[in-house]
Order: sequence, then C-alpha cells, then structure tokens
Amino acid sequence: MKSAVTTVITAADAAGRFPNLSDFEAVKASFARAAARMQAAEKLAAGIDNVTADALNAVYKGGKYDQTTRDKCARDIHHYLRLINYCLVVGGTGPLDEWGIAGIREVFRTLGIPTTAYIEAFAYIRSRVCVPRDMDQQAADEFKALLDYVINALS
Repeated sequence: MKSAVTTVITAADAAGRFPNLSDFEAVKASFARAAARMQAAEKLAAGIDNVTADALNAVYKGGKYDQTTRDKCARDIHHYLRLINYCLVVGGTGPLDEWGIAGIREVFRTLGIPTTAYIEAFAYIRSRVCVPRDMDQQAADEFKALLDYVINALS
C-alpha cells in the first residue's frame, strides 16, 4: 500500500538511487501532518453515516430516482469515504488508488453508471466541512485534499 514512506522509497528505487535529503523532508512533512490526518480520520469515522446520508440527500433531492439507485449510490459514497479514511491514516493515496480508482471510470462506463452523482456528492461534502465545528483547519485541508483527489479521478 502506498504511504509517504513507500512512495519516497519507490521513487528513489525507480531512479536507481538512495533516498536523498528532500525525500526525507517529504516524509518528515507527512509525519508532521499526522495529527491533523488522525483528527480528520476520527471525525469522519464518527460521522460517516451522517455524511453519506447528507451527501445522498443533496444529490437526490426531489425523489427523481428509485430506491435501488439511491441505495447503490449510498453504498459507493460510503465506500469511498472509508477509503478516504484509510488514506488519512496511512498518509498517502494508496487505498484510494488500489481499491477505489484503478479502472473505476471504465467500470462505470461499462455499467452505464454516470459519475456525475458521485462528483456532486463529494463536492457537497467538501463544501460542508466547517472549521472549527467539524475539525481544525489543517485537518480540514487534509480531508479536502483527498476529496479533491477522488473528484478529479472521477471527472
């Protein structure tokens, strides 16, 4: 799984060199942000069902979709939020890359699933994060960066 440490080591190995000072600084910066990531992960874990429901209601307001469609979308939003939570814990995008993004556009396209609803849901979640009510600024920045990562991957 990709984390800040494995990313640095893999990049150095691919370049045929030992990690250098700037590599170590990147790892150090990741460790410095660990407390903020943990705060965001804890807050997300505590409210993941509510966050999922709020996003789903924002996207599907007006009742224009059947319950089966809403249920599948809720399942997927919840899944991506769990992956974001894992990313916050490990300090890298590995869980999203490996279990949520690799091939997702092709799968959605093949199954005829529009990504628009998911993008709207994650954008809604991003816009609803409130500092300091939900978490402090650095934790919110870490969480929002991962939401942006998912939004860009689905776009």
